[in-house]
Amino acid sequence: MKLLSDTLDRVKPSPTIAVTNKAQELKAAGHDVIGLGAGEPDFDTPQHIKDAAVVAIAMGKTKYTAVDGIKELKEAVCAKFKRDNKLSYEPNQVSVSSGGKQILYNALMATLNEGDEVVIPAPYWVSYPDMVLLAGGTPVIAQASVQTNYKLTADQLEAAITPNTKWFIFNSPSNPTGAGYTWDELKELTDVLMRHPHVWVMSDDMYEFLAYDGFKFCTPAEVEPRLYDRTLTTNGVSKAYAMTGWRIGYAAGPVELIAAMRKVQSQSTSNPCTISQWAAVEALNGQHDFIADNNEIFVRRRNLVVDMLNAAEGISCPVPEGAFYVYPSISGVIGKTSAGGTKIENDEIFANALLEETGVAVVFGAAFGLSPNFRVSYATSDEALKEACARIQTFCASMTD
Repeated sequence: MKLLSDTLDRVKPSPTIAVTNKAQELKAAGHDVIGLGAGEPDFDTPQHIKDAAVVAIAMGKTKYTAVDGIKELKEAVCAKFKRDNKLSYEPNQVSVSSGGKQILYNALMATLNEGDEVVIPAPYWVSYPDMVLLAGGTPVIAQASVQTNYKLTADQLEAAITPNTKWFIFNSPSNPTGAGYTWDELKELTDVLMRHPHVWVMSDDMYEFLAYDGFKFCTPAEVEPRLYDRTLTTNGVSKAYAMTGWRIGYAAGPVELIAAMRKVQSQSTSNPCTISQWAAVEALNGQHDFIADNNEIFVRRRNLVVDMLNAAEGISCPVPEGAFYVYPSISGVIGKTSAGGTKIENDEIFANALLEETGVAVVFGAAFGLSPNFRVSYATSDEALKEACARIQTFCASMTD
C-alpha cells in the first residue's frame, strides 16, 4: 500500500510559489536577485484596517466564529456588491473563507463529479486547472491569443462548451495578463452562456479595483442579470487592500451552492481568522482613498515596465488594463542562444536562464497555459523594476542566432 493519494498525481505544485521560493533561497545565499514572480502588492495594509484588527484583539474578539464568516462581514460583503456591482445578496448567500483560493476550491469540491468539465480561458491563473483536477473534474482550456489582447472570444467560448461543461471560470482583470474585458466584450460571452443553461459561471474578481486608464470593471451577473441564479461572484481583500497575508476571500451566489461550500469548509479549515474578519469589515466599509493613490503608482510602474520590455530585442509586451502584471511574448528569442550558452527552446528555459545569468526571477508562460511568454509582477519598487528590465534588455541583446 503506497502512502500518497493517486489524486496528487494529477496536480503539480504552484509554479508562482516555486519561483518565489527559489528567488528567496538564492537571495538568502547572497546572490543579487530581483524577484518579479510574486503576486503581492508591496504596499503596507492601510492603518485604519490594522487599527480595526487591534481593536478586535483588545475587545477579545478572538474566538471561533460561524464556519463561513461573521454576520458583520457578510453584511459588509452584501453592501459592497450592491454599492460596486449593483448585485443584491442576502447574508445567507455569502461565504467567507481563508483567502480567495479557498472560495474557488470549496465551490469546485462541492459541485464537481467525475466527467464534469470546467472551461478555463488561457492564459489562466496557475491554480485553476489543478483545483479542478483535485476536485475530480476535467479542465478544458480555451486558448486566447495576443491578437485579442489575451481575451477569449465568443466563438472560442462556444467551441469549448460541451454537454459535460459544469463551470466557466472567468477572471478580469486577469492574472497573468492584466487584460480586462469591457462591458461589450463580456456581453458577447454572457450571450453565449445564455444559450447553455447547464453552465455555471465562476467569476474571479480579485483585481476589480486595480483598473487603469479609464477602464470600467464589470462582472458577468451585472452585465447579464439572467445569469444571477447560476453565478458565483468571488472576490477578496488581498490585492486592492494590500491584505495578502490576512487571508480573507469571499463570494456570493445561490443559497444552495453557498450551503454546500459551507459544508466543505466545515470539514476542512472551519472559520477564517477571526481577527482578519474584523479587519476585513473595516476594509470593505471604511474609506478607500488609498486605492486611487496606489493605482497611480501601479500605472507608473506598468508604463515603465511595458516601455522597457518593448525596447528589449525579441520581446513584445501589450499594455494591460489592470491588475499588476504584464505578459510579454518572447517569440523573437526562441531558438537563440544566451550569453551563458543556453539555447532558448521554450519560455521555461528562458526564465531559468534569465534567473541564473542575471538574477531576475519571472514566471514562465507555460505555467499559465500560453507560450512563449513570461509574467512580470510590477508590484515592487521603481528602482527594482528599472534594474530588472535593464538586465532583461542586456540578456536579450547578448543572444546569438
